[in-house]
Amino acid sequence: MKLFIIDDDQLSILLTKTMLELESSISDITTFLSADDALEALNTSIDSDIPDTILLDINMPGMDGWDFLDSFSPLENKLNKVCKVYILTSSLDSADAEKSKAYPQVVGFLHKPITSEAITIIES
Repeated sequence: MKLFIIDDDQLSILLTKTMLELESSISDITTFLSADDALEALNTSIDSDIPDTILLDINMPGMDGWDFLDSFSPLENKLNKVCKVYILTSSLDSADAEKSKAYPQVVGFLHKPITSEAITIIES
């Protein structure tokens, strides 16, 4: 399984990646400190480089997670069949969880730090 982590916080990326490496069978993890860089990677990727899953933080400077999802829309035909997006956030605002439901590519709303239970959901 290929997975992208998009988060502006290096510590959060390290914790998430470490948990995934310890508790999952996910072997191909690519990290991005900005949504812009991740979007560029997706736009220029060939089919074999498209991740199966994206873990997306929503509160980032510059292009935030919502902007990323809005920009992701033109790629839906290319990505929807193979790529699932999970919001991975520290936000406790129920409005964020509700807003995520408006994006068809978002299949789950998870809280940081990632847990074993969340990893099980991602892998299923």
